[in-house]
Amino acid sequence: MSKKKFHKPGKSGKDNKLKSSLTHVVRKIFEKNSDSVLSHKQVCVLMDVRAVEVRKLVFEILQELLRQNFLKNEGHGIYKLNGNETNILEGIIELTQRGAGFVTVEDEEKDIFIAPHNVGQSLNGDRVKIRITQTGKNRNEGAVIEVVSRERSQFVGVIEVHDKFAFLIPDNTRMGAHIYIPKEKLNGAKNGDKALAKITVWPKTADNPFGEVVEVLGAPGSNDTEMISILINQGINYKFPQEVLAEAELVGMDLDEEEIKNNRRDFRAIDTFTIDPADARDFDDALSFQRLENGHFEVGVHIADVSHYVRKGTAMDKEAYERANSVYLVDRVIPMLPEQLSNMACSLRPNEDKYSFSAVFEMDNDGKIYNEWFGKTAIHSNRRFSYEEAQEIIEGADGDYKDEIHILDKLAKLLRGRRIKKGALSIESEEIRFQLDETGMPVRTIIKTSKDAHKLIEEFMLLANKQVAIFLGDVTKRKEVVPMIYRVHDRPDLEKIALFKVFIEKFGHKLDFSHPDQIAQSINTLLEALKDENEFSLIQTMAIRSMAKAVYDTENIGHYGLAFDYYTHFTSPIRRYADLVVHRILQEELTTKRHQFGNDLSAVGKHISKMERRAVEAERESTKYFQTLYMQDKIGEEFEGTVSGLADFGMFVKMDDNGCEGMIPMLDIPGDRYFFEADKYRIIGGRTKKEFNFGDKITVRVYEVHLRKRQINLEIVE
Repeated sequence: MSKKKFHKPGKSGKDNKLKSSLTHVVRKIFEKNSDSVLSHKQVCVLMDVRAVEVRKLVFEILQELLRQNFLKNEGHGIYKLNGNETNILEGIIELTQRGAGFVTVEDEEKDIFIAPHNVGQSLNGDRVKIRITQTGKNRNEGAVIEVVSRERSQFVGVIEVHDKFAFLIPDNTRMGAHIYIPKEKLNGAKNGDKALAKITVWPKTADNPFGEVVEVLGAPGSNDTEMISILINQGINYKFPQEVLAEAELVGMDLDEEEIKNNRRDFRAIDTFTIDPADARDFDDALSFQRLENGHFEVGVHIADVSHYVRKGTAMDKEAYERANSVYLVDRVIPMLPEQLSNMACSLRPNEDKYSFSAVFEMDNDGKIYNEWFGKTAIHSNRRFSYEEAQEIIEGADGDYKDEIHILDKLAKLLRGRRIKKGALSIESEEIRFQLDETGMPVRTIIKTSKDAHKLIEEFMLLANKQVAIFLGDVTKRKEVVPMIYRVHDRPDLEKIALFKVFIEKFGHKLDFSHPDQIAQSINTLLEALKDENEFSLIQTMAIRSMAKAVYDTENIGHYGLAFDYYTHFTSPIRRYADLVVHRILQEELTTKRHQFGNDLSAVGKHISKMERRAVEAERESTKYFQTLYMQDKIGEEFEGTVSGLADFGMFVKMDDNGCEGMIPMLDIPGDRYFFEADKYRIIGGRTKKEFNFGDKITVRVYEVHLRKRQINLEIVE
C-alpha cells in the first residue's frame, strides 16, 4: 500500500482540517484491508506518521471510529473493519454543488448525509453502497464504499485544453468531478468548445475519471447548443433513432371504415372541439357535447388513441418508454413520439377524422353523473379554439359553440367547487413565458395565469382521469384487482408544514395545521384571502413546495392535492407514457380481460416518475437560461423586487415587472455581516440586527449575468 507522509501539526488553526484528512485516510486503510487486523502502531506505519502529536490524533480517530461502529475491537489496541451488514445500505446519491451527498434509501424515512471526503468515486444519481458511520437525531451520516451502478456515463460541458491533456468541465455543477481527457481522445474538440464526453474508466488511484469526447456540440452560448446541453445533462434523448423514425413514417393518416364499424363508437356527427394553447401543435384531447331527450347533457372526453398506432414491443414503444414524457423547453418541444404521430396521425386536428379513446358522461344541469361509458371511438373535431378565444366567449363575446362552452364552463365550476369543498388544494397556476424574436432571443416576459378556459378543460380531464381510475381500481365494484398505474400524492410531511407555518407567520397570518385533514382547507382559506395581494404568488409557491411530490405507483394511496381516492393519467398519451399504459390496461379490461402487465408495472411506474423529474428539471433549467439571456443587456439597471428565497449563501429576489429571479450573495449585503437563521426563516445582521424576510420589497441593481451558470447576480440599492 502506498504511504502518505504527515508531519507535526503547527499552530495554524487548521487542526480540524488535519483531523478530517487523517480520518479519511484511516477509513481508506481499513476499507482496502478489510480482512486485516491492525494495531495503532501499524496504522501509523502505513500512514508514515512519525510526529507524537499526530500519532495521538490517529489514536483518537481510531477510538471515534470504534464508537461509530466503523471499526470493531479485536483485542487490546487491535482494530478491524466492522463487517456488520446492518450497517451497510444501498441507495441513490444526490450531490450538492459543494461536493457533499445525500443518499436516499428505500424504506428509510430520512436520507443519509455523506461528507465531501466520503463520496468516493460516486457521481450524482449513482446507485451506491454506503456504510453508516454515525447515527444522529436528525440524520445519519455515512461513507460510500462501492458504486453499484452509474446513473449515466455521458456528460456535457466545456473543454479546457492544457499542454498535454484536457478536461471536460461539466455544465452540471453537481456532477461531482471533472473528466480527464487525453489529447488523442478530444476527437476534434477545441479549447472552449461545448462537447459531449463519455467516461471510459476511473482508476482507483485517480482523483478524476478518464474519458473521451463523443460529440462536439459547438460554441457555448447559442440557444441550440445550450438547449441540447440541458437535455443531455438530464439524460434525455434529443434525437430519435433512425429505426424509430422509419417505423413512424409507415403510419398513415387515413382511417379504416371497417375498424370504425366493428370496433368503435362513431362520434363524427356530434359537435366536437379542442381548446389548447395558441402555439400548440399536438392535440391530445377534445370535448364533444350534445343535449339528450331527457334534458341531460352528454359530454365526451376524447383522447388521442396512441395505443392504436404504438404497439407494445415496437421500436416506437421502447423509445417512448425510455423518454416517458415530452419535454417542453422555452423555445422547443422534445416530443415523446416522432412528429408523424405527435403532430399528425394521433393529433386531434380540426376538420380531420381521428381515432380516439373516450370517456363519455351523461350529466344533468348540476353536474351529477348518471351514466358513464369508456371505449374506442372515432371523432371529427369541428373547431380548434385557443384558450384566449374560449376565454373571450366565457366572458361574453360571440363565437362558435357559445352555448355549449357556457354550459361546459358552468359544469366545470360545479365540479371544481365540489373538489375544493372535499379538501382539494385550490392552486392557481402561474408561470413565466417568453416572447421570442425571429432569431430566438427573448424580447419580453409574460406571466401566464390560469383562467376559466384553462379550468374548463382541466376539470373535464380530471373527471376522466378519476373515473377511469375508479372503474379499474375500485375493488368494491369488481371481483378481481386489475394491475394498474395510479397517479398518487401523499399527505404532506408535518415537518415541512411546520416550516411553512413559520414562513406565513412572517406575513402576519396564523393558521391551524395541527391535523393533516385541516391543512388543505387552511391553505385554501389563506390563498382565497390573499388572491389580490402582492404576496399571493410567493405564498402559493411556498405552499406547493411544502407538499409531497405526485408520482406514479401501482399501490393506490389516493391523491391528496386533488382530494380523490382514485386517480390516474388517461388524458395525454401523446406526451406521457403513463397514459399509454393506462389505455392498454383499460382496453384489455373492456375486451379480453387478459391483463399482460404483471410485476413489471411497478418498475414502469418508478421509471416514468424518474423521467418526469428529469423533464421538470430540464424545463426549469431552460427557463433559467432564457431569464439570463433576457437580462444580459440590463446590467446596471435598477428594479423593484420581492425577496423570494433565503439560504445560507444569500437571498433570491424576483423582479416585479418581468418575473425574473436573481440572487444577492450573503457577503454582498451591505452594512453588516449577515447570517441565515433557518428556524426563523430570516437573514439577520450580526451587529445591526437588521432583518430580511420573505416578501420584503427591495430595490436591486443587476451587476452580473452568467449565462453558463444560469445566474443573475444582484446588489441592493440603498
